[in-house]
Amino acid sequence: MNTITQIDLALDDQPGRLFEISKGLDASGITILAFHVAGRDQEGRLSLVVNDPQKAINLLTTTGYRLETQDVIACEIPEHPGGLSAILKPLKQAEINIDFIYPCLSTGGNRVLIIGAQPVENALQVLEDEWIRTLGEEFYTL
Repeated sequence: MNTITQIDLALDDQPGRLFEISKGLDASGITILAFHVAGRDQEGRLSLVVNDPQKAINLLTTTGYRLETQDVIACEIPEHPGGLSAILKPLKQAEINIDFIYPCLSTGGNRVLIIGAQPVENALQVLEDEWIRTLGEEFYTL
């Protein structure tokens, strides 16, 4: 399956918490490729994609973080007006709900979206049937 791994962490809503995670990953040679932070009451949620998911998972769990992982889709967005619609329309027509979309990432002239949708296998197939380029392992080295 042509997906990538997203890591979700529960965080105490305290100053410097995101810095601690970033510093720990940096020190281990792990690059954060994309992330999203959301706060709720006294707990925050960090969702991230890194260049070496298994190494990051091992590091974060051994340092005491509670985490979950899920497969998500990285896909290139066409570079023209309506590019986002080209991705959203076929998912809508297939009645696949999008749980989240990370902001656009630029990868040397291409823009990439990270999409969470369930069931991910169906969403992936719909996009590939529409000739939307999806990225798997190669995303980690962009």
